[in-house]
Amino acid sequence: MIRIRLDEPTLARTRIAISPLWEVWTSLYLLHHHPGEAPWPYTGWARHARRVLAEVPATAPVRLLLTSGRNSPDFLTPIPPSSTPTLADELAGLRATPAEVIAEQIPRYHRPDDLPDWLRPFVTDRSTALDRLAGGIEAYWDAAIGPWWPAMRAALDEEVLHRARALAADGPDALLGDLHERVRWENPVLTLMKPLERQIEAVDQRLLLIPLIFSRGALSCSTDHPEIVAVSYQARGAALLAEEGPGRAASPAAVTDRLAVLVGRARAQVLRALLRPSTTAGLAATLGLAPSTVSEHLSALLAAGVVHRRRVGRRVLYSLEPAGLALVQLVGDEPVVASA
Repeated sequence: MIRIRLDEPTLARTRIAISPLWEVWTSLYLLHHHPGEAPWPYTGWARHARRVLAEVPATAPVRLLLTSGRNSPDFLTPIPPSSTPTLADELAGLRATPAEVIAEQIPRYHRPDDLPDWLRPFVTDRSTALDRLAGGIEAYWDAAIGPWWPAMRAALDEEVLHRARALAADGPDALLGDLHERVRWENPVLTLMKPLERQIEAVDQRLLLIPLIFSRGALSCSTDHPEIVAVSYQARGAALLAEEGPGRAASPAAVTDRLAVLVGRARAQVLRALLRPSTTAGLAATLGLAPSTVSEHLSALLAAGVVHRRRVGRRVLYSLEPAGLALVQLVGDEPVVASA
């Protein structure tokens, strides 16, 4: 177990951010941890990502780091510079990692006189090693993750909005108490269910929560930053990776999809997607439909009384009415519960 004791100032400064760079590392960990067939919903994506790593020469620095395992200094996964950084933002920070940060962090993970081959260049030729790694990450991202990123980003935006509402309405206790099935919150201790023992004291810092599509339940904790304790967790919406390809949502065959027979394939997709509240733009990105098409379907579903909408700040969220949920569960043969 990793037990993080949070004092009141740290708890009060709880924030949420996305991180394309953390997505890169957790996707690589997923591939390393499942050398055969990756589990659903990552199976098809993992096959594609392995082809990228095998066939795109520019990804060589990333292939090398696949062997690094979990024992890696935090400078390789720096704290996101903002709540919604781009990969370019994060790679700029990675390239600019100071030598003193590397020198400070490495002894926490490895003996300086016995460094792994993959890590040694960051000490002996820091600038070249960081630039080479960033270039490898860019090549891997462009081919393996970039095609899925619009839908992933939409799902992460909805996740952040959902968590931010809980934080604003009910405070950090409510947020942390419902974060993940392998996260336990018993004020003042946040426990991550992991097969290692570690005690962390967070005093007058900030707690940063990072939802990840590729987490696969593999919680991570970063404590090397002097002011921030970062904890990642599995975001909702990973099912989008089960699509046959970027922008093409998977659905049951038309002959067996009773919901599609009743309301049409596109509206059936919209209804199923609304098991998790979403915006028009989020639905469009996830389903690979034009925003105008999504708006048309939402208008019809609103008129039918199976969907409702509410304004949250500057966004309009759509979600299922009880009748819509019953329609998906009974006619659509989808025995699941909608998110709040």
